Amino acid sequence: MARLPRLTLAGHLHHVIQRGNNRQPIFGDSEDFELMLAVLADNAQKYAVAVHAYVLMGNHFHLLATPSTADGLPQMMQAVGRRYVQHFNRRHARTGTLWEGRYRSTVLEPERYLLPCMVYLDLNPVRAGLVAQASDYVWSSHAHWLGRRTDRLLTPHALYWALGNTPFAREAAYAALAQAGVGSKEQAALTQSVLSGWALGSPGFVDELQQRTPRRVSRGRAGRPRSAEK
Repeated sequence: MARLPRLTLAGHLHHVIQRGNNRQPIFGDSEDFELMLAVLADNAQKYAVAVHAYVLMGNHFHLLATPSTADGLPQMMQAVGRRYVQHFNRRHARTGTLWEGRYRSTVLEPERYLLPCMVYLDLNPVRAGLVAQASDYVWSSHAHWLGRRTDRLLTPHALYWALGNTPFAREAAYAALAQAGVGSKEQAALTQSVLSGWALGSPGFVDELQQRTPRRVSRGRAGRPRSAEK
């Protein structure tokens, strides 16, 4: 069966993951992490992609982003991938591919999943046992949304602004969400959706997406369609 094209829709929230080939490390040291953030920031601006959250792990990274055009996200990811691999291979005296094929992504219903997915990304290093709490990890957007640093890569989503009327109120509200965490069912849904490429949201949201693209946005029922009852 032919592989479905990625689901990419302008103006919609996308969850993206890119993995290292055979789960090998894609960051060797802080210089690699910093270069990836700089390359992401430059190309997000170039291709009009608003990045709302990210986490860079040892062998993969996640983004939560809204592209302004249908081609913006693929163009950004292609440019980032090429530029970063050139740097990484030259710096670490290696050749060949770095990525596990093409990046994976899906579309999320923001009202249901923007904030949970931001927390999901923040807690990735905690789940991996790298840090005790999200605020201890340097290579994520967590500190920016808590007001502890300014990150030029990031663009706030309207739903983040809605957390409070002042920066302090928004930061406190988001800190409380991160402290509460994400339930196992929601975590599994976020993981499965980005790996499978199926949209994640309410039935109405998924139906609305399907009207905008010929590409299937959700997994169909197995087996042959049932005939109408006589």
